[in-house]
Amino acid sequence: MFENFLGTDLGYLPGLRLAGRVPGDWTDEPYSRFSVTPVAPTIGAVVEGVDLSQAIDDELYQQLNRALLEWKVLFFRDQDLDADQQMAAAAHWGQIEAHPFYGAASNFGGPRAEIQTLEKGHATTGNENMWHTDVTWRETPSLGAILRAIEVPPVGGDTLWADTGAAYECMAPELKERIEGRTAIHDWINSFGLAMTEEDRNRLRPDFPPVEHPIVRTHPETGRKTLFVNRFFTQHIVGLDQDESDHLLDLLYYQATFPEYQCRWKWRSGDVAFWDNRATQHYASSDYYPQRRIMERVTICGDRPY
Repeated sequence: MFENFLGTDLGYLPGLRLAGRVPGDWTDEPYSRFSVTPVAPTIGAVVEGVDLSQAIDDELYQQLNRALLEWKVLFFRDQDLDADQQMAAAAHWGQIEAHPFYGAASNFGGPRAEIQTLEKGHATTGNENMWHTDVTWRETPSLGAILRAIEVPPVGGDTLWADTGAAYECMAPELKERIEGRTAIHDWINSFGLAMTEEDRNRLRPDFPPVEHPIVRTHPETGRKTLFVNRFFTQHIVGLDQDESDHLLDLLYYQATFPEYQCRWKWRSGDVAFWDNRATQHYASSDYYPQRRIMERVTICGDRPY
């Protein structure tokens, strides 16, 4: 039932490589400090020739940021990073934010609120297996995140990313018209809040109230329009009754699920992924229970969507 309404033009996809990668006025320049190998046509690339444990100079930063804007998620193999080096690399893109619901978890770089340890195994199953964009319940959702793999299962535990710019661009014109100028409410209460006591929810609520964001945001660096709703945190569309809102949101959520907009990464210990949270959704495949999977994430403060 979705396909006819969404009208996703799969015939458009052969031309999506350039349209999906970069804004219209992009100047395609070679990278002189590293090589870039695409993982998929519109999203995801492996960067070779960069050691993230070393200092990032201004030229390297500029080229890495250009690659991030072009490919939206960058992968680095065989990185020997500790927590301090991971934070130092991320800090080139902005202030590191602490996650209020993870807190100062005990992690492999020492307990600190700026690093979230995501440890799964026989006692804790993965629950990130839903397409989402991180912390959209913040007034200023994150710019992006750097995730490093500490221990991975022998099979499974892949992460997928979706290009939300391509998802919007390939949307049926009728659906674009329905969401033009509309906003939606984002909240943590029905995700993180479900695992909290009522006392904790009441304590955190004044600092993190529901927030309103545009359904289609404009990327602040590229100017590209990207779809900005997700199943984890979007609650309802402002101005619509709940049934109509739920139906429309289901259509929008479905739009990010096409493989043509996605890349998939098979982790090895020592891998690092750096993604643009303003232009992507991601999905951590929870298919490895009871094997262990240990990751650490550093999140970079962003700006208010518009």
